[in-house]
Amino acid sequence: MKTWNGGQARGGLLGVFLALIGGETAWTAGGAHVVDDATVETPGTCHVEVWATRFGPARGLVNASPACTRGAWPRLELGASILHSADRKDDTMVGPAFKLNLRSVEKGLDVGVGATGGWSLHTGRLETASAVAPLALQLSEHLRVNLNGGWLYSRLGNHRHMAFVGAQVERQLTSKLSLMVEAFNRDRGRAGGQIGLRWTPGEGTVDLDIMAGHRLDGVGRSAITLGLTLRN
Repeated sequence: MKTWNGGQARGGLLGVFLALIGGETAWTAGGAHVVDDATVETPGTCHVEVWATRFGPARGLVNASPACTRGAWPRLELGASILHSADRKDDTMVGPAFKLNLRSVEKGLDVGVGATGGWSLHTGRLETASAVAPLALQLSEHLRVNLNGGWLYSRLGNHRHMAFVGAQVERQLTSKLSLMVEAFNRDRGRAGGQIGLRWTPGEGTVDLDIMAGHRLDGVGRSAITLGLTLRN
């Protein structure tokens, strides 16, 4: 098996992390979280999420992602992402994202499929992509488990194709405060994890997130993320 040097590993696994950006939901999954759930945005509603992650000195991400679920297609969420990364070199990626809910949690198991793609404004090429199947188990009114499995693509490293698995536990602490804990692994990198809190003041049109992570990109030992989501 080929081995990576440090710079190649950082670039490749950062690309993998970029490929995993998904849509936002009423629960904590989505946005800068690595593990997603199967739920789409409320039909007839749009949102925009903005978040920034710092991996260390001169390494980080800034993202802006709008998405909508139309009333005519209540199980399909369509979105896009504009993401600027600072790593070995600065780059900006843009691309589409979608998530399709196949089975609602009211039937006991939430099932979906989602895909993303990211084109570099610097090279004009497709740099990252993902196809992930999320499953959600509603264990109680306030407790949910999300499971993910899928395929990742990154042009930024030696290994362009990778498998991905992840698990997340979401707990609603109060009507306005939620806790998320997640763990994940790619078959070419080290396992990582993240823990975060989401505060939803008012009528649920605004979410504020703070998260601390370990090896989010498979390399960096620590990361801090701050996020904001606005819904209409």
